[in-house]
Amino acid sequence: MMADRKKEAREKFQLGGLVFKAGLTKTDRAFLLGGLIELAGVVPGSPEHRRLRDIGEEAFRAPSSDSSSSHTAEQLE
Repeated sequence: MMADRKKEAREKFQLGGLVFKAGLTKTDRAFLLGGLIELAGVVPGSPEHRRLRDIGEEAFRAPSSDSSSSHTAEQLE
């Protein structure tokens, strides 16, 4: 039971790190959740999935974004 809780806490910490890495820590939470819900509908292996995965792979190779910045639609395009 304790191992499950530690694993769950680690997953949450890692997911929070992704929000930080993307520079979205100051973003409206409803907007962020809406975006994640939309992403959940992207079919694995589809061209859109591959495109977004490529962006993510590149971001992992880059230094972390400034946590005070927030992405807008213009920045993401």
